[in-house]
Amino acid sequence: MSFGKPTTISIESCSKQIGRLKNEIEKADAVLIGAGAGMSTSAGFAYDGERFERNFADFRRKYGFTDMYSGGFYPYDSLEEYWAWWSRHILLNRYDVPAGEPYTALLRLVKEKDYFVLTTNVDHQFQLAGFDKQRLFYTQGDYGLWQCSKPCHRKTYDNEEAVRLMAAEQKDLKIPSELVPKCPVCGAPMTMNLRCDDSFVQDEGWYAAASRYEDFVRRHSAGHILFLELGVGANTPVIIKYPFWNMTAQNEKAVYACINKGEAVCPKEIAGRSICINEDISAVLRALE
Repeated sequence: MSFGKPTTISIESCSKQIGRLKNEIEKADAVLIGAGAGMSTSAGFAYDGERFERNFADFRRKYGFTDMYSGGFYPYDSLEEYWAWWSRHILLNRYDVPAGEPYTALLRLVKEKDYFVLTTNVDHQFQLAGFDKQRLFYTQGDYGLWQCSKPCHRKTYDNEEAVRLMAAEQKDLKIPSELVPKCPVCGAPMTMNLRCDDSFVQDEGWYAAASRYEDFVRRHSAGHILFLELGVGANTPVIIKYPFWNMTAQNEKAVYACINKGEAVCPKEIAGRSICINEDISAVLRALE
């Protein structure tokens, strides 16, 4: 379905919208959660500013970038530098980090519901918060996984032990050469299992999660389902935002809700069955509780 220009719903007060959303969470037969980067930002896991400076000031001084996204795409001169960056980045955002408050609050709200989570986030926060792994689909990868850079085969590898060693042993923004990870099959350098081009490895776990997601959507395609979108921006709307709009439009019993400070919009075609809240996710989830 094609939509007109999205609109921001501002007819109701925020408190009334929160009340509507609370009622929908309670009454819906199922809740499909779509979460983007704004969810982790609301948890305080910013990729720039003071958090970046506190952990990566030495990288900023040498390379000039001022946020973690830029650091991940920087053309380092060597794999020793590349993995010095990534090991520290993974440790900070995947392993040595607590579950964020909006994630734990969300679980308390939906844990008794038939729910499923579709997310573009790669920081493992949903599992850290206690969400059922069988109800999660990480479409864009996981900081905790590596793959062959070619890739010569469709398998991923857990990296925690190696990452911790790299972070502990790095000096002058380089890891020891003997710690550079190599593919166990072809010997090529390993790389992050993050979707940035067509070399991204979708392994057996990825396809199993995709199948569970498709089954959830199919089972609830004609029922009272709440599509709850949290912190999804405009970078990859085809993964969560546009499908949620389309599925809401195709099912007259469905309701679409979006919480995203400054970016909560919906098409006018589904405005009557939409709840858009332009506020901080953490604050709204606290209010819902």
